[in-house]
Amino acid sequence: MLDQKLKKRAVHRAKIIRGQIDGLVKAVENEVYCPKLLEQSLSIQRSLKSLDALLLENHLRTHVKHQLQHKKEEKRTVKELVDLYILGSK
Repeated sequence: MLDQKLKKRAVHRAKIIRGQIDGLVKAVENEVYCPKLLEQSLSIQRSLKSLDALLLENHLRTHVKHQLQHKKEEKRTVKELVDLYILGSK
């Protein structure tokens, strides 16, 4: 149950990230100066964090909102969010 507006934005960002990764691969193959490679890599990481935020926003607005309305799903939903938080903290 994806919000279609957020889905469109997420797909667009993912395609941009794919282009950034392709550019980084070419730069590595061409032996571009290491600090420039790191700049590209860090830029990709920032883009991924931005995409993560979009995906989390969608999850909170749709699935979590729905799941918290059903008592039997509450525990599982909270565990999912805690697991995501822990994963993102590593």
